[in-house]
Amino acid sequence: MTTTLGKLSEGDRGIVEGFFGGGGDYRRKLLAMGLTPKTTFRICRVAPLGDPIQIELRGFQLSIRRDEAAIIKVSSI
Repeated sequence: MTTTLGKLSEGDRGIVEGFFGGGGDYRRKLLAMGLTPKTTFRICRVAPLGDPIQIELRGFQLSIRRDEAAIIKVSSI
């Protein structure tokens, strides 16, 4: 099932599949942070108001805003 990272809940696991829209510079920023296709991740925490989302990937934890998470195409494991 393909969805966006922003729609997953705490404890969910997934694989980055690609991106929906977003400018080239924005995409490069996400790629530089380690969100490359075929990377597995786990949602560690979601803030009480839903923003930001903390994910664990490649051995480190990363916090991203919900609007950034909305363009990351993922599939759940």
